[in-house]
Amino acid sequence: MTQSKPALVSLNGVGHFFGQRLVFRQVSLDVAPGEVVLVLGPNGAGKSTLLQIVAGLLTPGSGEVAWNLEHGEIGYLGHGTCVYPFLSASENLLFWARMHGMTPSISEISTVLDRVELKAAALERAGTFSRGMAQRLSLARVLLLNSRMLLLDEPATGLDTASRAILDREIGQARARGAAVVWVSHDARRDALLTDRVLVLQGKRQAFLGSANDYLEWSGDA
Repeated sequence: MTQSKPALVSLNGVGHFFGQRLVFRQVSLDVAPGEVVLVLGPNGAGKSTLLQIVAGLLTPGSGEVAWNLEHGEIGYLGHGTCVYPFLSASENLLFWARMHGMTPSISEISTVLDRVELKAAALERAGTFSRGMAQRLSLARVLLLNSRMLLLDEPATGLDTASRAILDREIGQARARGAAVVWVSHDARRDALLTDRVLVLQGKRQAFLGSANDYLEWSGDA
């Protein structure tokens, strides 16, 4: 983790409502280049909402968000796989790349598919994929962008043990190249050990922000 460089995104006292319902309030967080932040909390705590605010997809109801990123430098993986079933794996990646103004070569697409172990299925229609394969293809879509910040909303959904190892490796490689990762997970004990800091949303507020070791002590999982 690199703490000396300016934060890629800074949240100051951020809060959000859905209608009259308060989701959370007073969330403050700076995310540095090369830092992995795990976001935890019970269902309905606002984890996905927070990720959408960081992505710039939602305007917070209160507080401020400041980005030190250019347009297109955030890769966002939401709950949906966002794959087109009648397109092949390669065609899906080419479509999404062109949406971002990129024109990757067949070799570049093949390399990214290989990273998520889908190279052999490059020409297969995505509609025939299992949930885990579709999730890996969606991850490949984000990896292709080579973004400075990755926002991953429960990326392990539908992944078996081998696929989880791929995800863990890619998060580590993103960190190594200086990208930031903000990651929502339900597997707190396992995933906390792979991160630099943990943010917990609970009781409509920021209940905890600190190192993985401090989180494990705070939560009683140490």
